[in-house]
Amino acid sequence: MDTLDTLKTRRSIRAYQDKAIPKDTLEKIIDVARFSPTARNVQPWEFVVITNIRILQKIGALAENARFMVAAKACIAVFCADTKYYLEDGCAATVNILNAAAELGIGSCWVAGDKKPYCSEVAGLLSVPPEFKLVSLVALGYPEDKTGFKLVDKRDLKEIIHWEKF
Repeated sequence: MDTLDTLKTRRSIRAYQDKAIPKDTLEKIIDVARFSPTARNVQPWEFVVITNIRILQKIGALAENARFMVAAKACIAVFCADTKYYLEDGCAATVNILNAAAELGIGSCWVAGDKKPYCSEVAGLLSVPPEFKLVSLVALGYPEDKTGFKLVDKRDLKEIIHWEKF
């Protein structure tokens, strides 16, 4: 797929096929995430890849907006060291994960992490040291909907673009 098409057609996917994602595919996704923009090149991120169904079920039970996690075939938990721009850096890495997954034909859904009540429980479940903050959880799986990725309705460009002044 063309990069611009991937960026335009990526969407949140919450229903997945019962098909495992190969380890090398997950590694490709993380490899793209590590090339994300980062303030002062700090690269504060750490990525925990979860494929164990029991852990995915526990995450789904902890995070109310992640109940669908039980159907995912993997989850990437994005943690960052508590730096000045950890949230921006972690979000940039999360977006790269979403887009890399779409490019590889894998559906994804971003579940918020930062400052949510379940952050410390998820970190404990994954044995993450306390100096790291949970930025996001990204559910992954091959889309159940066989039509794959497609354009969705968005506001017209003319409605949102402003030149020189608002």
